Parts: sequence; C-alpha cells; structure tokens
Amino acid sequence: MFPALQTELKQQTLPDPYEDFMYHHLQYYGYFKGPTCLSSTVHRQIEAVSRDSLMLTSPLLKSRQLLHDDLGEVNSRLREPRDLFAFFSSSGPLQAPRWPIECEVIKENIHHIEWVPPQPEYFYQPTGNEKVPEIVGEEKGTVVYQLDSVPTEDSYFTSSRVGGKRGIIKELAVTLQGPEDNTLLFESRFESGNLQKAVRVNTYEYELTLRTDLYTNKHAQWFYFRVQNTRKDVTYRFTIVNLLKPKSLYTIGMKPLMYSQLDASTHSVGWRREGNEIRYYRNNTDDGQQPFYCLTWTIQFPHDQDTCFFAHFYPYTYTDLQCFLLSAANSPVQSQFCKLRTLCRSLAGNTVYLLTITNPARTPQEAAAKKAVVLTARVHPGESNGSWIMKGFLDFILSNSPDAQLLRDIFVFKVVPMLNPDGVIVGNYRCSLAGRDLNRHYKTILKESFPCIWHTRNMIKRLLEEREVLLYCDFHGHSRKSNIFLYGCNNKDRKFWLHERVFPLMLSKNAPDKFSFHSCNFKVQKCKEGTGRVVMWRMGILNSYTMESTFGGSTLGNKRDTHFTPEDLKSLGYHVCDTLLDFCDPDRSKFMQCLAELKELLQQEIHKKFKELGQDMDLEGSWSDISLSDIESSTSGSDSSLSDGLPRHLLNTAHELNQKKKMYKKKKRKPLQSRKQRNKQYQKSNLMQESKLTEDAPEGAGFASTLQKQPAFFKNSENTSSSMMKNEKPRLNELNGRDNGTSLGPSKMTTLILTKNKERMQREKPGFTVSCSPKRNTNPSQEPAPDTKPNWPRNRYPATKGGRTTAVVYPSLHIYTYP
Repeated sequence: MFPALQTELKQQTLPDPYEDFMYHHLQYYGYFKGPTCLSSTVHRQIEAVSRDSLMLTSPLLKSRQLLHDDLGEVNSRLREPRDLFAFFSSSGPLQAPRWPIECEVIKENIHHIEWVPPQPEYFYQPTGNEKVPEIVGEEKGTVVYQLDSVPTEDSYFTSSRVGGKRGIIKELAVTLQGPEDNTLLFESRFESGNLQKAVRVNTYEYELTLRTDLYTNKHAQWFYFRVQNTRKDVTYRFTIVNLLKPKSLYTIGMKPLMYSQLDASTHSVGWRREGNEIRYYRNNTDDGQQPFYCLTWTIQFPHDQDTCFFAHFYPYTYTDLQCFLLSAANSPVQSQFCKLRTLCRSLAGNTVYLLTITNPARTPQEAAAKKAVVLTARVHPGESNGSWIMKGFLDFILSNSPDAQLLRDIFVFKVVPMLNPDGVIVGNYRCSLAGRDLNRHYKTILKESFPCIWHTRNMIKRLLEEREVLLYCDFHGHSRKSNIFLYGCNNKDRKFWLHERVFPLMLSKNAPDKFSFHSCNFKVQKCKEGTGRVVMWRMGILNSYTMESTFGGSTLGNKRDTHFTPEDLKSLGYHVCDTLLDFCDPDRSKFMQCLAELKELLQQEIHKKFKELGQDMDLEGSWSDISLSDIESSTSGSDSSLSDGLPRHLLNTAHELNQKKKMYKKKKRKPLQSRKQRNKQYQKSNLMQESKLTEDAPEGAGFASTLQKQPAFFKNSENTSSSMMKNEKPRLNELNGRDNGTSLGPSKMTTLILTKNKERMQREKPGFTVSCSPKRNTNPSQEPAPDTKPNWPRNRYPATKGGRTTAVVYPSLHIYTYP
C-alpha cells in the first residue's frame, strides 16, 4: 500500500527509548492495553500508516477525547478542549447544554416568542360543578407516550455529554394509522421539558404522569410538554395524576399556559392562559405511600394539525439565558460596565455565569467606597418566574436610564442569573443532579458535589472582605400564595431594630398592585438554616432576603384576580432598582417615615396577639422588648422542602472531609502575659474577693443585685451591652483606686456604677423612643391603596456627575405597569 514506508520499516529496527517509556507508562495507567512484544518504533509507524482505520476502531484504546456521531461511531477528530478560562466567548456559538448520559434529547430547537396579552387574563371562577374524572390507568387505557429508564433515587449522577444519551433517538409517540387518526402525539425530550407518560383513556381524554426530579422520587410539580396532530372545535381533557402538593393555586382558579405555533407564526400570539373545568383534587388510587393529587382541565385547540405546548409557568431555559448574555457581551456600550465571567462549572459541566455590573471609578478611593448588592435566581429550576424578574432587573440596570447610571455609580452588582443550570436543562422542579434541594445546602463543605452554591457562598465571603454588602436577594417562585413578597431575617441588634423591614415596605409602596408587605415574614426557623437567605444573614448581611413571586397572579389593586405576565414580573425587576435608590437616598426622610410606620404596625400586631390570647396588657414603654419571633408565624406556608441530608454515596466523603478538618485544625495556644497584664489580673481578683467578703453587708446588697439583675433592654441588646463593657474597661483604674493609692469601698463602687449606668441610659434611650406618628395609610386593611404611588420627592441625589451628557430616558420597561 505504501512501499516506501514499508522499506523504511524494514531498515529501522532500533527502538526509541522515549517512545518505549511512554508506551509502558500509558499501559500502566490503563490508557492502552495490549502486548508489549512489538517495539515502540513499529507501533508508532503502524499508527502513522493506519490512523483512520486501526487507531480509531481499536478496542484497546480507552480515550475519552474522541468524538462520536449519532450512531455511536468514532469520528476522526478530537473533541475541543474545555474552556478553562473565565471569559465568555462573544464571537463563538453558544455553549450547548450538557445532559446526563441517561437522558434522550431530540435534535429540534424549541423557541417561543415573547408576547404581552392585550387584555388582563382573569382567574377561572369555579362553579362547583366541575367534573372529577376517575383515574383509569394504563390497564384500561392505551399508552401513547412513555420515557424509558428514568433515573430514580436508587441511582446517582455519573457523567454527562452534549446531546445526552448516545445512539439513535427513539420515537416514543405512537405511529398514526392515517390522516383520520386523531391521536395526539406527545413530546417532552427537550430543554426544560417534563412529561413521563401519557395514557389515552378516551377519544379526546388523556391521563398524564410527570417525571419526578432526576435521582429522586419527589417534586413532581413542573410540567412542560408538546402535543401535535390537534383537532379544532373539539373539547380535550387532560388530567395530571401524580402531583405531590396538597394545596395549589389551581384551587382558586389559576389556569395552565398554552402556546400555539400557528398563532405565533401568523398572528404573533405567544403564551396565554387557557383552560376550563379546572379542578385540583386528591387521587383516590392510593398505593400506600405518599398521596398523589390530580389536576384536570379541558381545552379547545385553535387550529387543526397544530403544534401546541402546555406549561406550568412561562418557560425560561438555559439557552434563553445564554442568548441574553451573548447580546450583552456583544454590545460595545454594555460591555464597558458589565463584565461576564464563569463562576464555576455545574455538576454536569454547564457554565454558571457571574455578572459584575458597575461604572468604572475615577479613583481607587471611589471604587473602594462602593457598596455591593448580590442577586441570584433559579436555585430551584422549576421556578422560572425568578428568571423573568431577573431579566427585568438586568434590562434596566444595563440601560442608559439616568437612574440606572446612578445605581452603577454607587453600587457594585454581583449577579448569578441561574444557580442551577443542570436542573433547568433537564426539567427538574426543585433539585440539582445531586438529587437534593440546593437551597438547603448553603453550609455544605462538599465543593465537588454542590459546586454552584459553594462557589456562590465563597464569592460573597470574599466580597464581604472587600466592601460592605448592602443587600442580598434570591429570586424564587411560590405555588400556594398570591402576589409577590419577601422572606427576611429579624435583626437582634437594637441599633438596627426593624431596619430589615424597611426595604420590603418601600417596595410595597413602589409596586402596590403586585407586592404585598403583609405577606412578608422575617422569622428564622431552624429548618431554614441551610438556605441562602439565612446563611448570608449569618455572614453579616443585614438585608438578606428571599423574594417569592407567585405562579398565579395578584389580589391587589387594579390587578386583582388577574394572572401575572412576564411583563409584570420584569417590571418588578425595575421596581427593585427604584426601591434601592429610595432606600439609599441621602435624604433620610423616606427611611425614617417607613421606620416609624413599621413601629406603629408592630404595636398593632402586638395588641392583636394579646387580644387573641384574651389578655390586656399596657405595652407603653415595654412593647419594643417583645421578641419579634414570638409575634410572627412560621414560614411553613412557603414552598419549603425539608432537607433530606446528603445522598448515600456522599456520606463517606463528607465524613472524611470533617475528620481532616478536625485533624488539621490547630489548637489556639494561650498567649504569654506581660508583667503589667499579670498585675492587672491580680488586682482584679483581689477586687472580686473584697466584693465577696462584703456580700452579706447591707451596703453590699445593692452592688450584688446590680451585678445579677439587668434590665430587659440589655438582655435583648448585644451591641449595647458590649459597648458598655468596652466603656467600663478604661475605668478599671478608677475602680481600683490606683491613681490616688486608695481602694474604693463596695458602697462607693455601687454608687459609681449606678451613676454611670443611669447617665448612659439617658443618653441611649432617646434614640429608640422615636415618635410613632408618621404619615401613613389609614386603610384598616393595612394594604397599600390601589393605583397609589407614595408622594415622595424624586430628587434623590442632587449632586449630578460632572461632565456627563444627558442620557436618553429608558423607554423599554416603562409600559403600562410602571410608575
């Protein structure tokens, strides 16, 4: 075949020492298996001759770098190296999502247009006569769609690849027998899709089973699937039979979402709320384990032979996020103040993006003076409403609006728009590919198993070392409550008492028809210690929140009994920016007005609680000492899931890491004391002995009671007590009488301490007894009045940046929903 090369092979017999060494080295580590009798030179020449035939098809090779086509055959090229650098490639194509190798993925690209309904979409009004269909099952029905080999809790994630499972994609839908066959064709093997099985129980009636989160047997709530071969003017009924939540917004009239491709292409109509005879009820076919619940609704498709989609909420996929980020990276203006980096890689190898948004500072001092704001979303992949709020925030903060420029001047924004890309890609509702709720593992030490939240917490920890973090907020969705609200953390520092509630109250004033302050809760429960909100609060961020936005709609103002659209949620992202400016306004009148209103609301809540208990108590002067946690109810109404602990295959890893941490932890040695320190300690001990000897004396009783009894005010104030101790330390010499060589008696010491305490109390108390007569809404329901915007002055920062041209007013977000 190659005579010249064959002659060369006969003449060359001496082996190359380096080639021979590498051959044995690779064989030792398992990258090559085979006989060693041939010389390394012969091996090298044979591989050079038959590279396309021998090397690529040899079963002896164990390389993972060779690419495979759809049929599983090896191509004659290596895969591209991984992106090891933290830069976003704005010139190349988007990074294709990586799927677990168990998942089959169709090759079609699913894309939906954005559309704002011209009219409000009202809730369905139940009549009480809705049909409750009997669950038939596949024994009496016909299975028309079913996924194969869905990973459950008995397995765990091992590896991933672009496109998911290798090999030919199977046709899971039934084959139509002809044009008269009206069987619907189902599909969900696309990004964020979720449908495991469809059973045809009647001509136009189908029972649907959702797939639980991968590697678990829980969290069946999110659905997103496609149907084809539709018939017009025919009433279809769909019933989802394995939902797990006992309560749902579907019980009060929330409708599913439908998308018609023909309407989108011909009339530019996107997702819309559709459905009649909506009923949410318990499934009677109990298998002895956890109870299931059913959602049933009827629908009439608008066209024959149409392709339609159904979803629990407006989908926002990983590809949607990458398209948005690519446009920002390619913008010559936005790329000047928005730096896009890779925070980390997810468990499946998908990129977790980090945006740093701020205007360049003129001096290092100006850069160091900026405070930080941290925003995250989609730690729960099925809560896509968090992504729409995040998109509205990014649309505004990246615009040329004067308010957006001002925010970029005074803040450094750290934004993680999608914390759990793996879960979003595979269509999970709550978990990552580790099979656990990431929002219960922010305290984890397992960097490799929970990389997204580990790196997020580490990033915020480093940020706190550089500058103050004014606010942290994680965007979520809620399936059982209406409106939008916040969960925060009660502050125990009396210096900042009720300050954590000012931002939510301001937000309710700026968005009175969407945001409900009275749905907010600030209680810190033990079961929520692993959430991002509580962990960041423990790290020192006072204003640490979880923003919950409903899957349904509003019960406030003009939007009462209507569904939220993506435009409504994006407008809330704008209101977050607007409220930040109000919160940080140098004119503190708005802040103090809200603080006074909060104190009055708290007094009313305390009176209400005592009235419910049948007690009358005069709270004048002592009401502020009552623990806020005793007043508020728990947040058990949230979409919370108790932590299941670590998966079984990670228990040993966590135990080993904890043992190593204990082993290498250095013991703190007590430092040696100087002679001056020893003398001081000796005088202290003598003073304590004298006080004990005079304890039984009448004049010593007051001193002993002073040491033992403390007012409730100091019990609830850590900072105040610590500051008192700091102020007492310089007076040790005075107490010991070192200046005049005399020792003070217990009675004189008692008089001195009481005098100092009384003076200090008189200085500190007025700061907490603020007058509670602010401007406030007199509406007894305590909800903001509809269509009202607080009459606050809009001249936030009078000092304008010099030399800046007047910016164009931001037009895109100011639609009918904006103030």
